[in-house]
Amino acid sequence: MGPDPRFYETLAPATLEELARLTNASMEVGAEPTLVIQGVGSLTGADASSVTYLSDRRHAQALSSTSAGACFLMEAEVGKPPRSCAILRVASPQAAYVLAAERLHRPIRHESGAPAVHPSAELEEGVVLGPGVTVGQGAKIGAGAYLAPGAVVGPGVAIGRDSYVGANAIIGFALVGDRVRIHAGVVIGEAGFGATAGPRGVIDVPQLGRVIIQDGVTIGSNSCIDRGAHGDTIIGENTKIDNLVQIGHSVVLGRNCLLASFTGISGSVVVGDGCQFGGRAGIADHLTIGAGARIAASGGLMRDVPPGETWGGTPARPIRQWMRETAWLSKMAAARKETGA
Repeated sequence: MGPDPRFYETLAPATLEELARLTNASMEVGAEPTLVIQGVGSLTGADASSVTYLSDRRHAQALSSTSAGACFLMEAEVGKPPRSCAILRVASPQAAYVLAAERLHRPIRHESGAPAVHPSAELEEGVVLGPGVTVGQGAKIGAGAYLAPGAVVGPGVAIGRDSYVGANAIIGFALVGDRVRIHAGVVIGEAGFGATAGPRGVIDVPQLGRVIIQDGVTIGSNSCIDRGAHGDTIIGENTKIDNLVQIGHSVVLGRNCLLASFTGISGSVVVGDGCQFGGRAGIADHLTIGAGARIAASGGLMRDVPPGETWGGTPARPIRQWMRETAWLSKMAAARKETGA
């Protein structure tokens, strides 16, 4: 599945030969130069008209079953795609993917010169807009929603019924459910943090996904939720997020989760239902946190957490282990002080 057309414009297709020239890639024997590529996608989400990439051997299994029409691969062997997938050999597959993505897709921006509320936007009965609200083309806002002064709703965004958007909040590339409360200064749907080495230094990796916010969610002031890199960032039903929380791209948060202020969740983390995060908890990327787990305040998590467990410390570990180790260190330090060591 390609980027959502409500949020991204798909440009003219390119041939495999054109992409090879653009990225300085070499086509392997058997690749058809005239193959038409219409978009980019992940290894698991690309189709026969898309190009993908692999730069990490850990994902070699996904490469073997990809439906992509073409794939950028390292010059050294890292895995075998299906015979239907053309191979483009490059020194940096992710950098080549960036160039292909910029050639094939473009985010839809607010239409230049349009009125603050675009004529194509759909506002149901009872929507209240404060002074200075901007609503982009194709946006949809449900009955009873209230948008405070200065709020910005991007093109294609949908906001459900009886929702609240606070002053100067910015929402883009997002589908928002009913009864959602988004407080002042929140930013939803900006590009997640993705970068790679390019030919002239570090370059941004295009983020072509969305944010899905389910019913009953609350998002505190000045929090940021990044859109997905390929798929979606998802905030589960009735989850409550404090002020100044950062949620990275492609994170999936379950239902009824609680996140205290300054929590930071890195990209591609999967969190089960009913999880709790204390203030300043920091979560490394690509982790899985089981349902009902709790991360103590200031915990620095670097490993998966089984369901129902409570972890704390940095690096975080099961709470009783952390407390025993902390008590032992305190005891040893006191003993050394008494002996003058």
